[in-house]
Amino acid sequence: MKAKLILENGMTFDGKAFGYFKDTTGELVFNTSMTGYQELITDPSYYGQIVVMTYPLIGNYGINLEDTESNGVKVRGLVVREEGKYPNNFRCEMTLDGYLKQHKVMGFKGVDTRHLTKIIREIGTCKAIITTEELTQKELKEKFESFSNRYAVKEVTCKEKYVIPGKGKKIGVMDFGIKQNILRSFEKRGCELTVFPFGTTAEEILEHDLDALFLSNGPGDPADLTDTVKEIKKIIGKMPVIGICLGHQLLAWALGGSTIKLKYGHRGGNHPVKDLQKNKIFITSQNHGYVVDKMPEGVEVTHLNLNDNSIEGMKSDELKVMSIQYHPEACPGPEDSGYIFDDFLKAIEK
Repeated sequence: MKAKLILENGMTFDGKAFGYFKDTTGELVFNTSMTGYQELITDPSYYGQIVVMTYPLIGNYGINLEDTESNGVKVRGLVVREEGKYPNNFRCEMTLDGYLKQHKVMGFKGVDTRHLTKIIREIGTCKAIITTEELTQKELKEKFESFSNRYAVKEVTCKEKYVIPGKGKKIGVMDFGIKQNILRSFEKRGCELTVFPFGTTAEEILEHDLDALFLSNGPGDPADLTDTVKEIKKIIGKMPVIGICLGHQLLAWALGGSTIKLKYGHRGGNHPVKDLQKNKIFITSQNHGYVVDKMPEGVEVTHLNLNDNSIEGMKSDELKVMSIQYHPEACPGPEDSGYIFDDFLKAIEK
């Protein structure tokens, strides 16, 4: 079916719809990863976003139900140059088209995604609509104005507290839209995890016998989560607090720092980050639109992004806090960033 991708500035691209045929509105972003589209579309951090894949062929190895990062597709839409209609992989259980249909998410194909990416780099992330209809200017305006991602975390957090048993460290997890492989990374190291839904108070968390609190990844602007920041402040100093991605940003706010929105974000599997403590460079997986710009007092920078020198990690031994911006669990080919989880646990021991 013929479809259009319409940007907030009026630019329009013709293509074809696939997946579930229903108009969708979201924030248009791009990802430069060559593989990992299944993990990407099921990552809750992408909630509310239409993702453009720069790699031209997407869907060529299909979908398996083991490698999902949540209970379903979380993106608002997926834009590809070419859809792999006939996947070939021994683990393949269904096509990308079928998976999107199952989760009622619209895809858009037949557009030059690298050209589209250059446009996003020029104008910055923006709202966009995928539609099979001929919409009037009034209808377009209404759709753009009605879209908001302000309450995204509420949509992707767990509904109630649950426990993943283990014999090692007892870690409390604030679920802002956590990726399953983060949980698996802690499980693999023997940790017992108590996962709390968004909105849990500091008092409720402190009632549990925990060795540390982990702040997860998730979607949206950390500056919108002022109540959560207040609860994190109450916990700092009472137990070690560690964080990844959104958790890193929220921790910065709780300590007196701040964040800013990047023009088009960091999303891909090949971002070089320098670990200043180890004096080594690691290739990392990233998915964020915000970064810490004002560092909290008494907290040191531990990691730097070598593309733009943005802050990728911080810690304070005195305050017992440690966090990173990128995703050490994502394994974009190498697993060399997995040491971060070991560093987390060593910091808790100290």
